[in-house]
Amino acid sequence: MQGVKRRITYVFFYEAITLVLISVAFHFCADDDSGHPLILGVITVVLAILWNTLYNTLFERWEKTLVTRGRGIRRRVLHAIGFEVGFVAVTLPIFSWWLNISLWDAFLLDAGLTLFFMFFTFFYNWLFDLIFGLPMSAQ
Repeated sequence: MQGVKRRITYVFFYEAITLVLISVAFHFCADDDSGHPLILGVITVVLAILWNTLYNTLFERWEKTLVTRGRGIRRRVLHAIGFEVGFVAVTLPIFSWWLNISLWDAFLLDAGLTLFFMFFTFFYNWLFDLIFGLPMSAQ
């Protein structure tokens, strides 16, 4: 599977699994048993998709201005850190307010989710490639 079909399949399954995982995490942090953790999960997934699109557009625009081409480890680390710092900046106050927890507790939740999703993303990508094959760019 290649192209747009591959990207849509990738995002659909990644975000569906993410929604389940973060909704469970939010449920354990919420003060009540209402559907609010699921709603916050949906909000977070939508924000992640929007932030990912915006961040990658801006990053690639900046990347075009550089003399050195390619994506070495340094640029990939910069990209990952920039993405995560920006996403935490967006989600931290939302988590605090929605779950009625302190900013510190929201930061710990956000940090835990970020750490978890670094590993989740690694294994998800690996399994996705095993199931659907490598993209043409990696063949």
